[in-house]
Amino acid sequence: MKPQLAYDAIALEHGGHTVFLRPSLRAAMHLERLHGGFPVLLRKLEEFDTLTVWHVITAGGGKAATDALFGYVATQPLSGFANAAIAQLFEFVMALFPTSADDGKARPENTDPLPWTDLFKQLYGYATGWMGWPPEIALNATPQEITDAFEAHMSKLMAIHGAPEEEQNGSIEEQCQENVQNGLDPEFDRAGLANLRALSTIREGQMI
Repeated sequence: MKPQLAYDAIALEHGGHTVFLRPSLRAAMHLERLHGGFPVLLRKLEEFDTLTVWHVITAGGGKAATDALFGYVATQPLSGFANAAIAQLFEFVMALFPTSADDGKARPENTDPLPWTDLFKQLYGYATGWMGWPPEIALNATPQEITDAFEAHMSKLMAIHGAPEEEQNGSIEEQCQENVQNGLDPEFDRAGLANLRALSTIREGQMI
């Protein structure tokens, strides 16, 4: 099966009925809370727990789009639906987990893992607070879309205001003084760097 980008809707087809599952931030928040974390969610999917399956599909496709599929499933053996849907459901859940451009780079040993629930709240804050997206657009975007957009946003700010002070020559005080002389916020670099670092922990802390 060809891997799907997290931006894409994942097609789930059974009995002539197709539902497109979009791994949105809204779906990620809902499913992470459903069983108190992703480990239990994945276990219940593996067991093909019907209530969990319903929540996953409706979170990705919406109730109106899934009614016809579930109406058909109710008339057929469950095993047939399980065989047709299980791979797509796992693919959909995995698409909820964003990756950062900093993934794979060495991080300080004392970096605390960032729980998924905190990451999703953070991504919502980045979308609405930093980038000014309306709440509905932020919730309908995928975590990967927000991650990529925020990293591009931070790159733009750094290009305008200068690189983080760790990459500059001289002390922090000298960098701040230079920022002031250039009419820039002396705290800008530290704030931007801290947020990029927080974002770069997304694959380390979310143990599933």
